[in-house]
Amino acid sequence: MIETSIATARRILAGPDGFVVLALVLGFVGLVESLYLGGSGDHTTAALLAVFGTAPLALLRTRWAWIAAVVITIATIVALADPAPLTVAGVIAQLVVTYGVAVQYPRGASALLAAPFALNAITPFSGDSSAVSGLVVLLVVVATLILGDAQRQRSQAFAERDETRRAMDDTLRDRAAAQERNRIARELHDVVAHHLSMIAIQAETARLATTGMPAEGQERLAAIGGTARDALTEMRRLLGVLRVDVDGADLAPQPSLDRIDELVDSARQAGSTIRLTLRGSPTTLPVGIDLAAYRIVQEALSNARQHAPNAAVDVELEYTADTLLLRIRDDGPGPADANPSGHGLHGMRERAAMVGGTVSAGPAEGGGFLVDAALPLNGAGS
Repeated sequence: MIETSIATARRILAGPDGFVVLALVLGFVGLVESLYLGGSGDHTTAALLAVFGTAPLALLRTRWAWIAAVVITIATIVALADPAPLTVAGVIAQLVVTYGVAVQYPRGASALLAAPFALNAITPFSGDSSAVSGLVVLLVVVATLILGDAQRQRSQAFAERDETRRAMDDTLRDRAAAQERNRIARELHDVVAHHLSMIAIQAETARLATTGMPAEGQERLAAIGGTARDALTEMRRLLGVLRVDVDGADLAPQPSLDRIDELVDSARQAGSTIRLTLRGSPTTLPVGIDLAAYRIVQEALSNARQHAPNAAVDVELEYTADTLLLRIRDDGPGPADANPSGHGLHGMRERAAMVGGTVSAGPAEGGGFLVDAALPLNGAGS
């Protein structure tokens, strides 16, 4: 019963109206103390001091917290001047407001509020001069200041740690995005280089193999071939630095959705249960879109294998008149974050953005995780 009551009290005080409830309770207790336990003194003054020494606690979580602290402290100082006895409720209110200020502000501010109370703590509640009671109150005040200041420093340390973690996350995210862009650039370098080479070869072949071609046509074909070779040279000069960390990449063909069955089979061999569904009429895709789609499916399967190793995965490719839709969903437990932002997801978004598409990812309706991509066939990527 006692534990339940304590737990209930903690929940109430931790809530948004906790200090309002505390102010009402302490105000009532202070009035009872001042009116019925305060002897034969001035009950009106005692009652006013009981109210002003407790009621402002209701403002402690608002922007008027300083006013609450000052009013309670003034009421405590006046009560310590002994026109009326200082109530236990008033002492608790002063300690609470001292702790609250110590948590929110530098130690000088809280010490300034508590100083009059601490200096006059040798005057005990009953009005006599018991040094023991005064010393106990003084120790309680000092302990309150120390605890509040320690909590403030701990909160600052947590805030600095969170800020450092956010900065590190941003740095890692930017680095992952840069690495993904480099990888995209390397892959597109291969694709574009191949096409430029074909332009140069076809232009030269057409110039030499076409009989009876006017000199002007031969010159134009020679110019086309020369321009393609120049472009190829400049592109290699600009992007060649990106290839230094890729051993053997030149010898491997760039993947495409024509090899989606191989990708799915590879994932199945790794232990995943995957169902592949094709909708619409497959069509020849622009190379950039084809490569981006393959990489998005590959990364989504990798994420599913890493975060939901025993889950079944549905991979759906839908061809519409102007868009390629990709949906990769697993039936795992799903992410704890409603808006996940891992490096793999950033890579997918980079891939989609390069061809004018979009990628969304998050908890799926009914459970699991869903990656949904839309790549326009006639947009920026074509």
